[in-house]
Amino acid sequence: MRYAEDHKAQTHQRILVEAGARFRRDGIGATGLQPLMKALGLTHGGFYAHFKSKDDLVEKALRCAVDSLQASRAEKLGNDTSAQAFIDMYLAPAHRLEPENGCPLPTMSSELGQRGQPSEITDELIHSMLAALQAGMPEGPDNSDKAVMMMSSLVGALVLARSAKDPQLAEHILKTTREQLKQQIPKA
Repeated sequence: MRYAEDHKAQTHQRILVEAGARFRRDGIGATGLQPLMKALGLTHGGFYAHFKSKDDLVEKALRCAVDSLQASRAEKLGNDTSAQAFIDMYLAPAHRLEPENGCPLPTMSSELGQRGQPSEITDELIHSMLAALQAGMPEGPDNSDKAVMMMSSLVGALVLARSAKDPQLAEHILKTTREQLKQQIPKA
């Protein structure tokens, strides 16, 4: 059976998307290559036709997740580039409930940091999010510092809300953080 010319590229992309979702949902360490490949109807041996190692897959899946996140953010926010809209989007209940589709900072990037394997892709995402928050605020002398504080609060609140078993507690964390962060945005 002959495959289409782009079959390998399509398979490569399917692996990246599935791995990125599993890494964000279950964790890098908890995601085995054999179950990943089996879920895609592929063999474990076929993995090495696409990636040198699991670490190679992790970096490429992180890149894929970041690119997907950037596109999703642009689609969700549309023309509203305000810091308020960014905060609402990031701390939305759906973001808490669907880590496999969300920001990799509270999942993949934090796990890589814990392993002593920081990533330039993580740095790029942090810079991008800081820039978006800063651009969404009226000009002010401390906007750079405020953006760092806001982003740290966003990621931390999402981690805590996802960790809470009680859905009311989780929503309280998201709601309170949204409200408090919006109060920190300078008035025009």
